[in-house]
Amino acid sequence: MITAGRIVRLAERDRAQVPFFLDGEMRGALAGDTVLTAMLASGRALRNSEFGPELRAGFCLMGACQDCWVWQEEGSRLRACSTLVTEGMRLRTTPPENWP
Repeated sequence: MITAGRIVRLAERDRAQVPFFLDGEMRGALAGDTVLTAMLASGRALRNSEFGPELRAGFCLMGACQDCWVWQEEGSRLRACSTLVTEGMRLRTTPPENWP
């Protein structure tokens, strides 16, 4: 089930559901969503800010600014704004302990 989040879908809500995991919790996206869209539509911010208590929600939204990196559970990272969400994807908003 897709819940209201930081962004709200106004159209194209009839696409196929795509389940994925974010910080260990099952979330839902729609086929064709980027990871960033899926995260924001499911009610989660991208990550905590390094500069204050605010939550980050992405900056340029086109893969140029380096603000939207998230990690896959196995340790590699990806840009949330330009990567399509896939079924069963396991993501985390904080770097793994062995991150350089």
